[in-house]
Amino acid sequence: MSGVASTQTPTSFIDPVGPLRAGEPLDVAAVDSFLKAQLPQLSGVPEVQQFPGGASNLTYLFRYPDRELVLRRPPFGHKAKSAHDMVREAKVMQALRAVYPLVPEVVTVCEHDEPLGTPFFVMERLRGMILRRDLPAGLQLSTQQTTELAQHLLDGLCALHAIDVEAAGLSQLGKGEGYVARQVTGWVRRYREALTPDVPDYARVIDWLLAKLPAGESAIRVVHNDYRFDNVVLDPQQPTRLIGVLDWELATLGDPLMDLGNSLAYWVEAGDDPAWQRLRRQPTHLPGMPTRREVVAYYAEKTGLAVPSLDYYLVFGLFRLAGIAQQIYYRFFHGQTQVAQFASFGQIVKLLEQRAEAAIASRW
Repeated sequence: MSGVASTQTPTSFIDPVGPLRAGEPLDVAAVDSFLKAQLPQLSGVPEVQQFPGGASNLTYLFRYPDRELVLRRPPFGHKAKSAHDMVREAKVMQALRAVYPLVPEVVTVCEHDEPLGTPFFVMERLRGMILRRDLPAGLQLSTQQTTELAQHLLDGLCALHAIDVEAAGLSQLGKGEGYVARQVTGWVRRYREALTPDVPDYARVIDWLLAKLPAGESAIRVVHNDYRFDNVVLDPQQPTRLIGVLDWELATLGDPLMDLGNSLAYWVEAGDDPAWQRLRRQPTHLPGMPTRREVVAYYAEKTGLAVPSLDYYLVFGLFRLAGIAQQIYYRFFHGQTQVAQFASFGQIVKLLEQRAEAAIASRW
């Protein structure tokens, strides 16, 4: 395992799946019929399980005797307008795969509401490791290996931002120019539409974002818009190596510094305060992990892009993360989802406001 200490076999690190969660059922027979009509070589009865991630879109594993497929569908309940567009996500992945091989292969797309009552798509399963809050039990990385892991994660983002949009024929992925303004005003609107009476209105943060709005984009590149450890797949044999990048729903043409700021919103350092540490959802606190400022320095060196100050982009990333959390919490608050962990998302929204205000004061 390339010098990585372990008390288990590499296969034990492959991302686990579990039973279907309450309130998120799936008509297995209907999907099975659909898949066999699209893929006649499929045979047998599938074993169906659900991946543990997916606070937003839902992901299910269909395990046939000789093939594993992953189905991705929107959440149940209230959805923001234009959000959770599975057909668009699949088409983005198909367009990107030729120039960014970390994109999984899309096997088939259902563009209508039958048989699930909503569009969905099916892709290949990448049998790998996905890091969430902590390393898998039994996996031990040295400080040097942890640094290498972080660098490989950032290299994946840098490689995405290095794609020549015109040469790759990807101009159709988004509007590009005006991206920053659209993102800021769009997330202000979405946050306000998802407000519940028990969360802050973010007035000070919103006013600051609108007042400091950049005149334009630093560059126009392909952006992932949710690039973090639990959206990349690692090789179980060499756990510092990326073999895939998931969750392309929000990918478009935009400002790469916004993409970097979105990623940094999840980056909890070892020295961060205890309240923020409790919300950590990826192992960025480990010895050998770079700080947020070191991430920015590494990114600037690798991409050659000028990064004079990331304060604006980090504040936006935190506000956008609050918007995502609040959209999920809205569904829980109104009884549209029964996932118990979503009950705490209102508190997460409150904490993110404190983090955003600290970043405005350049304390990040």
